[in-house]
This record gives sequence, C-alpha cells and structure tokens, in this order.
Amino acid sequence: MPEIELLSPAGDFECLKAAVQNGTNSVYFGVDKFNARFYATNLNSNSLKEAILYCKLRNVKTHLALNTLIKNSEFEDAVLLAKDAYEAGIDAIILQDLGLAKYLINHFPDLPIHASTQMTAHNLQGVLELEKLGFKRIVLARELSISEIEYICSNSHVEIETFIHGALCICYSGQCLFSSVVGGRSR
Repeated sequence: MPEIELLSPAGDFECLKAAVQNGTNSVYFGVDKFNARFYATNLNSNSLKEAILYCKLRNVKTHLALNTLIKNSEFEDAVLLAKDAYEAGIDAIILQDLGLAKYLINHFPDLPIHASTQMTAHNLQGVLELEKLGFKRIVLARELSISEIEYICSNSHVEIETFIHGALCICYSGQCLFSSVVGGRSR
C-alpha cells in the first residue's frame, strides 16, 4: 500500500503553524509572487526561510507553489525565488510552467519538482509524459474518479497527489484564470 501523506495549505504563517500543530505531514504555500493564489494571503519572500525552518524543526515537509505560467520577463526572478527556497531547505516545488520546470530539473537535480493541478493531468498518458520530463509527483485534476486515480497509480511510477476537498473553481480543474474572470475569485 502506498504511503499516505497529509499535505495542508498554509496561506500565511498563522495558517502554517495551525497546520503543523494539528498534525500535518507537509505544508504547501506560495509567496507574494508566482503562485495561483496571488490575491489570497500568502507568505512573503522574507518569511520563506522562517517558515521552512519552523517546519524542519518539527519534521514537517515544505512545498513551495510556483504554479503560474511564467512570462519571459519574469523567468529570472522565478529562478531566483526557487534558488532561495532550495538554499533554505524547501522539500519540493510545485510548478505549472514547463520551461521553468525543465530548467529547475536540469539545474537542481536533487530538488523534487511536482506538477501542479494547474497542469490538468487527467489521464495516464499525461502523467507518463510528465514523469518522463522528470517530475517526481503529479497533482491530478480534481475531476477524476477513484477508479481513474487507481488506474493511473497502477500504471505509473511517479508519486500521485490528489485533492480531497472541493475548490471554488467553476470550470475545469486547474483553469483558475478563467474561473476568476467568470466568478471574480480564485486567482
């Protein structure tokens, strides 16, 4: 049976502490740029190291969400943020942008890169392609049934992550920008 990990969101430092103190195995969070919850409360770049240290001291893994598409003009800043997180001891980075993912996989080979649900991986073929690119974990689209998830898990060798709660997205999972246009929320 595969290992089960409880991975909790942490919008700010207080949420992070609450998740850790209530037994989560891992937390994921964004900072003030390059994450899909840009308009929500996030950590800032200055508190990144403090958050990672807080979790490390309590044996909780940390995952940084850099899960937006990166413009050419933003690429260098995104790499610097990933490098800062890597040097601070982040356990994984969650990405949507394939170019940034390939860069980080090539330049930080011991840093696990996870495919965000923003990549809309909803079938075995998509998961296998992401696995070939070097992703260590794939966050599946939320619309998949248990039998579809089992099929993907049985036929791939990459870690699989699924959401066990709902979302405010009102269109296809991972397409938050469209949801924000239609509903005024999510991104």
